[in-house]
Amino acid sequence: MFSFLTRKDVRKILKRKDSDAGEKGRALEELRASLFNEFRSSEGAKRQQQRICGPITALSFNFLVAIGIIFMNKMVLQTIKFKFPILLTLIHYLVSWFLMAVLKAFSLLPSSPSSKSTRMSTLFTLGFVMSLSTGFANVSLKYNSIGFYQMAKIAVTPSIVVAEFVLYRKKVSLSKAIALTVVSIGVAVATVTDLQFHLFGACVALAWIVPSAVNKILWSRLQQQENWTALSLMWKTTPITLIFLAAMMPCLDPPGVFSFDWTFGNTMVIFGSAILGFLLQWSGALALGATSAISHVVLGQFKTCVILLGNYYIFGSNPGATSIFGAFTAIAGMSVYTYLNMRPQPNKVTPWQASTLPKSKLGKENGGTHDGAESV
Repeated sequence: MFSFLTRKDVRKILKRKDSDAGEKGRALEELRASLFNEFRSSEGAKRQQQRICGPITALSFNFLVAIGIIFMNKMVLQTIKFKFPILLTLIHYLVSWFLMAVLKAFSLLPSSPSSKSTRMSTLFTLGFVMSLSTGFANVSLKYNSIGFYQMAKIAVTPSIVVAEFVLYRKKVSLSKAIALTVVSIGVAVATVTDLQFHLFGACVALAWIVPSAVNKILWSRLQQQENWTALSLMWKTTPITLIFLAAMMPCLDPPGVFSFDWTFGNTMVIFGSAILGFLLQWSGALALGATSAISHVVLGQFKTCVILLGNYYIFGSNPGATSIFGAFTAIAGMSVYTYLNMRPQPNKVTPWQASTLPKSKLGKENGGTHDGAESV
């Protein structure tokens, strides 16, 4: 056996195998290093996010999580009688911050852009409106029906259109405006039979509209034009959100949190809601980075119609012919809006391409209006 291994031809084969193994090992190491370096820079992390999570993937992910958390939060607030919506939101963000801290400890959290690229006041504003948007949404769910909550969302669409025009001179074409109007009317008709609300809850829902619109605009704009990824932006803004949520608790939550029945089952339901809250924030940020603020609102209205029609066709509930007609009308408007966004537009830069272009070139391509196409 030893004489066989010491023959010249056998030694050559063994050396060749060692050389091939060494080359494969070096190639694998170089690939691993290149992926790590790409992940550790903000531009590389943004490219990775774009490759892995395109518009359809991001919107589908957000769609599934959002449906789950609406019913989960309703169960937390009404079934197990956890009557502290701001504290629930605070728990959501604490769990999100902890999960991101774990990712950072293992060097899995994407890098943030340099501090010079984004003003601290912008991040502070985003953290503040996030606390208002999420906190007011949960307070609204506590006092109002899901139908009224979805009805309030209709007002977010014109708020975004007006805000983007005032802040960035971004315009919406007439055909898109008509499609969005049809969507809003359809959702209003579909949810008109489920408008149970409390006066205080209705006031909170109205106060939620503007922060929600600003929140979506900032999430979309910072990712598309400042090389932020969803997780890195969440990591920077979550501490600010936590501070404002803690300040809101004495004003909007009733007393008696320590008298709540903190059984293992109730705690697990709240923890499950917090996990879904992290996934909702992440998927929503991905969707806003891949599409636009208006497209994200249209997706939310699509969820409303799917829930209504699903209850009718699968579970046999009968919301009435008017609601079903409204749901189909809204879906028809969404289909037209999607077609208009997918139609190629010459000399326009889509949000998907925007983050890969310099800001000066982006302004020239869009004619200084930042009127990028949207995708749904």
